[in-house]
Amino acid sequence: MARTESAVTIELDPIRLDGVLSRPGHVVGTVLFAHGSGSSRMSPRNRYVAGVLQEGGIATLLFDLLTREEDTDYATRFDIDLLSQRLVAATRWLQRQQGRAPPPIGYFGASTGAAAALRAAASLDGDIAAVVSRGGRPDLAGAAALARVRSPTLLLVGGFDPDVLALNEEALACLHCTKGLTVIPGATHLFEEPGTLEQVADAARQWFLRYLPQER
Repeated sequence: MARTESAVTIELDPIRLDGVLSRPGHVVGTVLFAHGSGSSRMSPRNRYVAGVLQEGGIATLLFDLLTREEDTDYATRFDIDLLSQRLVAATRWLQRQQGRAPPPIGYFGASTGAAAALRAAASLDGDIAAVVSRGGRPDLAGAAALARVRSPTLLLVGGFDPDVLALNEEALACLHCTKGLTVIPGATHLFEEPGTLEQVADAARQWFLRYLPQER
């Protein structure tokens, strides 16, 4: 399948965020990646997952939620309000680039990026077709925001990540949308064990292919 990849600059006055937009030959939807604290658009784990999604006909946008200067501030990395606002703004930017009838949009969030993705999905009131969290902290989105999420949401957690699993179970109970929680056996928080990241990517692709193409 033909694929194009281009560097993009997301203009959010007064800042600019760098990203990489990849499009397969036939696009059923676009997934924006919200990375965790201390990570970036160059995250090898997210780039791997993005490649698997592209094989399924899903375009991907990996971009930096923070500028280089902002990313040096530890507190800013955990500012879920700021991260979610940036994600909403990037979503609106992407919709403008895609014209009057943009393909459906989904979010893939990791670590604190999962909280930003869910809070952004809640604020966009159904505009986001699906959300997937990898080893995320959805609890940081807050119970009120989680209760407003309408997007079908899948939480993926490592079986050897008990603290994060407990937090995901609490967040799952707050969600009132179509939802699921999948535990990847033998995986720790970063899914570094052989075969575990492949399971994450496959589960994410199946979830997005199930919910992205539907009429919104």
